[in-house]
Amino acid sequence: MQHAQRWITSIVLGPLIIWILIKGTPMILATLISAVAIFAIREYLRIVFRSKDNTAPWMITGISWLTSIFLVMSAAFGSWPAMMLVLALNLIFLSAFILFRFPGNENLFDTIARQTLGIMYIPLPLSLLLFVRNVEHGALWVFWLLIVSFMNDTGAFYTGTFFGKRKLAPRISPKKTLEGSAGGITASMTAGLIFSLIFFGSPGLALWTLPCSFFIALAGQMGDLFESALKRASSIKDSGRILPGHGGMLDRIDGLLFAIPVLYAYLLLSVGI
Repeated sequence: MQHAQRWITSIVLGPLIIWILIKGTPMILATLISAVAIFAIREYLRIVFRSKDNTAPWMITGISWLTSIFLVMSAAFGSWPAMMLVLALNLIFLSAFILFRFPGNENLFDTIARQTLGIMYIPLPLSLLLFVRNVEHGALWVFWLLIVSFMNDTGAFYTGTFFGKRKLAPRISPKKTLEGSAGGITASMTAGLIFSLIFFGSPGLALWTLPCSFFIALAGQMGDLFESALKRASSIKDSGRILPGHGGMLDRIDGLLFAIPVLYAYLLLSVGI
């Protein structure tokens, strides 16, 4: 049943995402990414504060949401200085939060550290998608990234289910196996090669994307394990229930959050964006 829900959710949301990538304006894409960032940061705060049997202060939640939105919107205009300003203002508002509540709460600096990690973990890499979208053939590069990341998850899941024997990280995610990891990497590289040929029509570029697909798959699996470690530390199975069959938004994009910077670095070094 869960497998059917996963595929139904993907089939329903897939066409909408493709339409936004191909036909949507940068602002429409930024709005979608902002919504994803808000849902994901909300789930992240729920996870990291659950481990202390506490909830995130409403001011921390509000600052996190606003920072996420303004980071993404700054990226929509292609402005790194604006993004740096948003990060600086986030720190200033967090400092004001500390000053107003110090020294009544001994966990204040721990709270700040958790929020700052969340901003670096979620909205910042998501913002990079807009820089990728703005390069030549940017929509195709984003679509290519989504395909490679999806095949990483799918290949790892089914290879691990049918052939998995040796545990990959038993203390973090007992169900993940080395065989599944290898299957995900193989599926990613194969899909990356095929769709590079389809999208860009250049055998040379397609071969050049093979190492990129490899590192995207590795980063995606690391991102998956990182979120699993967060949830295990807080004794939470799923980050949420917003996506049937997938769990929460963070469950769906955990690998993508680590994969986006890899693609951005690849394009920065090879294309010079």
